[in-house]
Amino acid sequence: MNTLLMSIALFLLANLVVALIAAVRGPTPADRMLMALLIGTTGTGILVLLAQAMHLPALVDVALVLALLAAIGGIAFAKRAWQGEEGGHD
Repeated sequence: MNTLLMSIALFLLANLVVALIAAVRGPTPADRMLMALLIGTTGTGILVLLAQAMHLPALVDVALVLALLAAIGGIAFAKRAWQGEEGGHD
């Protein structure tokens, strides 16, 4: 079972590398933000898989913090982009 979990984590890590490349090459800030959210989600999945495979429950807490940070970053970007369309008025 651990081999399967580690294999899936390795596959997700490869997807993470592709997302990093796409984030660097993204033509618009929105594309870069979507890649950042993908990195946060994929990182969360990798950490949960590693926590299960290595019997380290503390990694689940780290994964939850990473997911929370990714969500807050997405909200902050959306708020900034929304204000940019309206001319910056509160």
